Amino acid sequence: MTSATISTTDVSRRHDFVLLFDVRDGNPNGDPDAGNLPRVDPETMQGLVTDVAIKRKVRDFVDMSHGEGRFKVYVQHGQFLTNRRKMVFEERGNGDAAPSVGDAQSWMCEEFFDVRMFGAVMSMTERNAGQVRGPMQLTFARSIDPIVPLDASIVGPAQNERDVNREDAEGQATNYGTMGRKSTVPYGLYRAHGFFNPHFAEKTGVDGEDLGLFWNALEMMWDVDRSASRGEMACRGLYVFSHESKLGNAAAHRLFDLIQTPPSASDAPRSFSDYAVAGPADGPIEGIPGVTLTTLVG
Repeated sequence: MTSATISTTDVSRRHDFVLLFDVRDGNPNGDPDAGNLPRVDPETMQGLVTDVAIKRKVRDFVDMSHGEGRFKVYVQHGQFLTNRRKMVFEERGNGDAAPSVGDAQSWMCEEFFDVRMFGAVMSMTERNAGQVRGPMQLTFARSIDPIVPLDASIVGPAQNERDVNREDAEGQATNYGTMGRKSTVPYGLYRAHGFFNPHFAEKTGVDGEDLGLFWNALEMMWDVDRSASRGEMACRGLYVFSHESKLGNAAAHRLFDLIQTPPSASDAPRSFSDYAVAGPADGPIEGIPGVTLTTLVG
């Protein structure tokens, strides 16, 4: 393991990162307000993936790969958050029905990876654990080029009883089976930015193992989240800028500008090879003292 790799798990440093991922013939993040079509910026038609969707994939990977001890996940599919807090309060409260908010926050941070890393709003009337601001924050992901959302009609082999022997306007039988729709993006390369604040990490108890697991999740979570609706998705780039100081040695936007992802020269990009991603070599950044670049995927 190189010193550059070690620095990316140093929770006493500030880290800023660029994440690149792509999708082929799938829907990376449906918009429920638009019939589950892929999210787009209506002015530029660039595709969007919310930070919430990315965090969901991280949570699912952590839950699959660890999921026990201090790596449990608080925000779960199909589970009430009240029950997740109840489990911790009963185990650690020693019969105290109303522990202090400070104690409750400490318990939740110690028990749940996503509370430590992303924070959580737990200021409920029942089992109040206040609010925790996590050290890891992400932006929306935006596609490099405009995308073309496709909405295809699909027909399932199964039939509902009411559809049997249905006739069209000309009296012809229309026993096609169950109809549906599928929304996809032919291809899109997306870019997101993220920020790790060591000051908040001290408060939530994030350690190097947590941070290493997070980087691993960003690379591998696409492979444990396969579905027909998402098509083929993969991490194409993960570039981490590590600062020597907690406050940082340079503004994040200056560092992000060093990872260049220009629009594709192709009129209709359909693969990652249609793009020319460029950036500085790993190691200290020339002209920006105190910042080191580590390419974890690229």
